[in-house]
Amino acid sequence: MKFFSIHTLWIGAILVVLPFLLKDFTVFQLNLMIIYAIAILGLNILTGYGGQISLGHGAFFAMGAYTSAVLMEHAGFSFYATIPVAGLVCLFAGVLMGFPALRLGGHYLALATFALAMAVPQLLKYKAIEHYTGGVQGIVLSKPEAPFSFELFGQPLSEDRWLYFVSLGLAVLLFALANNLIRGRMGRAIVAIRDQPIAAGALGVNLAMVKTLTFGVSAAYTGIAGGLSAVVVAYVAPDSFHTFVSISFLVGAVVGGLGSIPGALFGAAFIQFVPNVADQISKSAPWAVYGAILIALIYVAPGGVMGVIHKLKKGDTK
Repeated sequence: MKFFSIHTLWIGAILVVLPFLLKDFTVFQLNLMIIYAIAILGLNILTGYGGQISLGHGAFFAMGAYTSAVLMEHAGFSFYATIPVAGLVCLFAGVLMGFPALRLGGHYLALATFALAMAVPQLLKYKAIEHYTGGVQGIVLSKPEAPFSFELFGQPLSEDRWLYFVSLGLAVLLFALANNLIRGRMGRAIVAIRDQPIAAGALGVNLAMVKTLTFGVSAAYTGIAGGLSAVVVAYVAPDSFHTFVSISFLVGAVVGGLGSIPGALFGAAFIQFVPNVADQISKSAPWAVYGAILIALIYVAPGGVMGVIHKLKKGDTK
């Protein structure tokens, strides 16, 4: 326990000091990485632990972002108040999406959720709601200022640094809640349905309820991430939530390790920073480089980054 506490304090100290050692743009990138980690964690609860493939979580990300943006722009809500609302809206949307998921599975569910990801950006451009969503132009937002003045290493507590601490604190809370969920009775039921649905039903697990709630919780996590992204980026527009966002979340979940909570952090780092690395390697074909890196990583670590870490812990270097 002492070992764990000392290392936790060291990690906490590094995370607190880190944004003051970096430029604002790098802090902005870290904010996006944290946000993507929350979204990937939500997808991992559904796909990694629940075994339900989704290619539509970009839609929930968009719903969360627009919920926060619309409430701030048209209802005068504080940024902080919009985040739980974004989570609740996506929880409801996820539960609704969970009902057809009861009859669909595998690639059929993947196609259904992919259709959702394609439809939502188009619906956000719909003329009838253009007054609220801003149509194709989207909504420009203002980043909240830090509630107090603070300076470290000659660097002030800027808007991006303050949002870093807000995002980090929320991420720590959500990761802890996900860990408790997976380790608890509900988590065991989710995994049991993924591995042996017939046996789980025979043992009294309510398959319909668990699958639907899993979809709802997963969507809520992604919606909260979307709400955070709206303010961190300070802008929302339908074209920002194209279908590649959903695919990126799935890539992040696989790269980090399906069925792993910490793996969401590694997956988020991959989808945030590797495209930049690929662009620096080749300006003419960055996505070809990105694809090559992804293929190489999957070949070297088929179980994701967390799979490699688990092997190293067990002393298995094969």
